[in-house]
Amino acid sequence: MKSISSLSAEQLRRAAAIKEQIDSLENELGKILGGAAGSGNGRRTMSASARARIAAAQRARWAKVKGNGNGRKTTRRKMSAAARAKIAAAAKARWAKAKAAGRKSL
Repeated sequence: MKSISSLSAEQLRRAAAIKEQIDSLENELGKILGGAAGSGNGRRTMSASARARIAAAQRARWAKVKGNGNGRKTTRRKMSAAARAKIAAAAKARWAKAKAAGRKSL
């Protein structure tokens, strides 16, 4: 298939005419079938009860998320001072090794 930029002006005019024919035929078909096909807007309708069920489910999900007031489901875990010191020591060792090798980044 050719790209649009490689088409001549005559080919573009012909393509536009064909597209208009297709659109008019789809509209006509929609009128014949009572709007069941070819309506072209692509939107679906939903019953009021379905919307109510979806809204209730969404409210339940939000209530579950906001249940403890701060938006988190669980409390945050805290790292012990010993674990934090161990991580800091490992980072210092990595940087010392990198600087000894003459690098400016890890």
